[in-house]
Amino acid sequence: MPTTVFDQFTRRTADVTAQLDALDIPLTAPAPPPADLNPADPWASNYTAPADRSSLAWCTAVTMLADHHHTGIDRQVLAADALLRELGVRGLAQLHSDLHAGAPVDYRFTPCPYCVGIGEDPTQPTCREVGCATWLEFAGHDHPCPVCPGGYQPQWYADEQMTDLEKLLADAIEERERRASLRYRIRARLYHRATRS
Repeated sequence: MPTTVFDQFTRRTADVTAQLDALDIPLTAPAPPPADLNPADPWASNYTAPADRSSLAWCTAVTMLADHHHTGIDRQVLAADALLRELGVRGLAQLHSDLHAGAPVDYRFTPCPYCVGIGEDPTQPTCREVGCATWLEFAGHDHPCPVCPGGYQPQWYADEQMTDLEKLLADAIEERERRASLRYRIRARLYHRATRS
């Protein structure tokens, strides 16, 4: 039983790395072959970001892919490598959206796959690693989750949403009654005109 919320992140990483060890898959992804440089494109590069298979982001990505496709993690290793090389940790938000058929994910009601809804970066990076301003290093500020904006409180937002829906319903009923009254008056005037002629 985990003692803190951060223990579950350590457990997730340990579970995935243990499975990789059991399958004889290396924890360091091999570098992809260098791309041919295009002399016509001055911005082209053959640099690729490394994919650390023991990082929390990689373990989260491979777990999400394996759960969605109902396969073992060995079938999703290369997909997780490609995702983190191309998009980094923020690519988990894109992956989460893609796994929901491209629909945007409302993180107020759905827990983030990376931070599980706590809203902070679960790796607890230092300000130097994140690149915060030097004056913030002593403020002890939190580093927000790079995947979700935080705010996972389904109970609170559900109550707020019910209040908003009740207000919309009351406004709609009032508008309907006002329009019905207007229709009745128009109908009555048209009826009186028809009977006079």
